[in-house]
Amino acid sequence: MLQKNKTVVEEFILLAFADLLQVRIFLFLLFLLTYVTCLLGNFAIIIVVKIEHSLHNPMYFFISVFSILEIMFVSVTVLKLLAILIGHKNTISFSGCFTQMYIFDSLGVTECYLLMVMAYDRHQAINNPLRYPTVMTHTACVRLAMLPWVFGFSIILVPNIITAQLEFCGPNVIDHFFCDMAPLQSLACSDSFVSSMSTSSAAVTGIVLPFLIILGFYVCIIKTVTKIKSKEGKRKAFSTCTSHLIVASLFFGTAIIVYIKPKKTKSSHYDKYLSFMYTTVTPTINPFIYTFRNRDVKKVFQNLITRAIRPIFV
Repeated sequence: MLQKNKTVVEEFILLAFADLLQVRIFLFLLFLLTYVTCLLGNFAIIIVVKIEHSLHNPMYFFISVFSILEIMFVSVTVLKLLAILIGHKNTISFSGCFTQMYIFDSLGVTECYLLMVMAYDRHQAINNPLRYPTVMTHTACVRLAMLPWVFGFSIILVPNIITAQLEFCGPNVIDHFFCDMAPLQSLACSDSFVSSMSTSSAAVTGIVLPFLIILGFYVCIIKTVTKIKSKEGKRKAFSTCTSHLIVASLFFGTAIIVYIKPKKTKSSHYDKYLSFMYTTVTPTINPFIYTFRNRDVKKVFQNLITRAIRPIFV
């Protein structure tokens, strides 16, 4: 796949945030704190959904799967970034670079399609409430949760292989904190047109398509909710969607800015800062969005905390 006989470059250098080296230790501590917070928040969601009977329903099942995905998505890039900041280990092997890129991009597309599945779940709950229990069975939920992983790792495979077959003869410096398609394509000595086209196609299929489908689901949801006469009914219907809508908006907003560009637009130096938003910041705040914007989860957390501290005061 890597065609070593055509490749001079054996490793790449990740610049990461080299322009901020004066505050390297501060950045390391900040990113470490962010990463630990992300792990704790998402693990808390997974554990609470698992042990709390009242949360054993499709919506929270998908939220727990989403939390697992977020942990994997963040770990692929941030662990290497931390090694660069604290240990100056800014080199990555040719095969390691493409492995990281394939896993990261696949998980990114998986997240897009999982958000689409979660929107479909809310669509069924609000537009087909009577059929919802029979449509969204446990078996159906498991199958729906598996589909994004299949789509994600399949869609990215072709552009990854095509990009890996390009000739890299130098330079080998990537102005990013992880390996990604656009920065690598800009370093290729051979024509990267086919690679760029395959990447654009994957971006449309993996980002734009699920985004448009999510918009379609929410148009249907809004139409249904506006027909509800009682204010309490409208509030309750919208309350089950707001957390998902905020999370989807944050993720798709930055991902579309970075990956959906005109063909003549080159990769920007500031793309890595936008990438940091959806690769690290968004997964970190997502558990808090689901906690503070959701009465059920908030109530469960309050009960668990009360049960945990009660023996201390007895």
